[in-house]
Amino acid sequence: MTDDPTRIRNQPALSTSSGAIWLIVGGLFAIISIVVLVPLVTRQPAGLAMGGIVAIVLLYLAMVLVRFRVGALRRRLGWLAACMLAMAVVALASVLIISTVEWNIV
Repeated sequence: MTDDPTRIRNQPALSTSSGAIWLIVGGLFAIISIVVLVPLVTRQPAGLAMGGIVAIVLLYLAMVLVRFRVGALRRRLGWLAACMLAMAVVALASVLIISTVEWNIV
C-alpha cells in the first residue's frame, strides 16, 4: 500500500469525519424523498409509496444508530454511505415503479 495523499482512499475527509454531516445530509434527503412519495400514496400499486416511506425512515434510523454505535471511523463512514445509497435506491425505485404502473408503460 502506498501513502499517496492524492488517492481517494487516503483522503482525510473520508477517514476522519465524525459522521455528523452524513446525518444532516441523510435527514435532508429523507425529508425530500418523503415529500415526493407522500402524494403518491394513493397511486397504484397500492402500498408501494407507503412502503418506500417506511423503508426510508428505517434507513435513516439505521444511520443514526450506526453514527452512535460504530466506533471505527472508516467502517462507520462506509455504513453511513451505504445507508444513504440505499435510501436513494428505495426512493428512486418507488417513484419509477409507480410512474411506470400509472402510465401503463409495462
